[in-house]
Amino acid sequence: MGNAHTSVVAALSVSCVYLVYVHIYCSHKLLKTNVLNERLPSFVFLYIKYVTKALTRRTGYLHTATTRKRDVVYTALNCRLDAPLLRRFCNAAGYGWDYPDTEYRDIPMCFPEALCRRLMLMVLTDANFRLSPAGLFRVRQSLKTLQPVDELKKGPFVLQVRVQEYRQIDAGVEVDIGLCATSRTGCPVWESVLTLLSKNADCLHKNAHECQPDEPAPENVKQIEVRVPGTTGLQCVWFFSGYSPYRLLSLAARLFGSRSQTAPSLWMLSVCLAEIEKHKGVGVITAPTNVTAQFKEPLLVPGRVTIKFWVKNGDQSCAQDLSFHMQQHGSNTSHMMGSISRGLTNL
Repeated sequence: MGNAHTSVVAALSVSCVYLVYVHIYCSHKLLKTNVLNERLPSFVFLYIKYVTKALTRRTGYLHTATTRKRDVVYTALNCRLDAPLLRRFCNAAGYGWDYPDTEYRDIPMCFPEALCRRLMLMVLTDANFRLSPAGLFRVRQSLKTLQPVDELKKGPFVLQVRVQEYRQIDAGVEVDIGLCATSRTGCPVWESVLTLLSKNADCLHKNAHECQPDEPAPENVKQIEVRVPGTTGLQCVWFFSGYSPYRLLSLAARLFGSRSQTAPSLWMLSVCLAEIEKHKGVGVITAPTNVTAQFKEPLLVPGRVTIKFWVKNGDQSCAQDLSFHMQQHGSNTSHMMGSISRGLTNL
């Protein structure tokens, strides 16, 4: 018994040393540079940094950088398309499990953001990121495809995430974070700008999403009802970009029936684009395309939502600009509004 006990202790000790080396030490060494080649820090290490930073910084306050001033930007070279992740993304976002194999269809426009999820955590936990990573709300987003996203299938590509700008507003502090994917030939394929809000204490119980009034829908609006399953949070936690370990901590409450879980904003946008493509055809989101979205009230799961979309100026051609709107089914509670335009414009 004594020898067996000693062997178990020794095995556990070796395992602990190995885990610390792989998840902590190696990840720490990788973050000595902001340009990484294939290998990225582990999620375990980044989540530890996230929690540590969240506990030591208050939300809604613009903190001073803790190290010498430099841009907060991380670049990952020689990235490869994650096929299993793409299938799970398509399945959860309403495109269908076989979507990537469907002829004449591009990779979903929102998918590259899922590829950037680890780079996003690296940015949010960087010593020079000036906000608490906890409690960041997505309030706006712009996406742009310059080439078909399928270009990323053709070989190694580059992903980059950078902090662009901070803004003090009445509700707290907003930050713009730019994401981009560049093809193996060095040509930009996809770009996005996320606007995240860190609310101050005075606004914690107020509406965080102060958007402009909804655009009135015309008579020819297309209306679709979509069920939001109770498993949405469980499906999305691993690959939809919530960027928050606290989403993991809320899963236990969901399993016991709490409706405190909300659908990720990226999921809402992806579902809207999927439904629009199903009814208007793939041409409406074929590159070059620009999408803008404003996020309002959180979407609790499970539930039902109504997605509305219409062609601006009454022109029914699929090449024309579209507006879309997601609201709570049976009420006027607005979750998101946005637009799709064809052609190249600045984000």
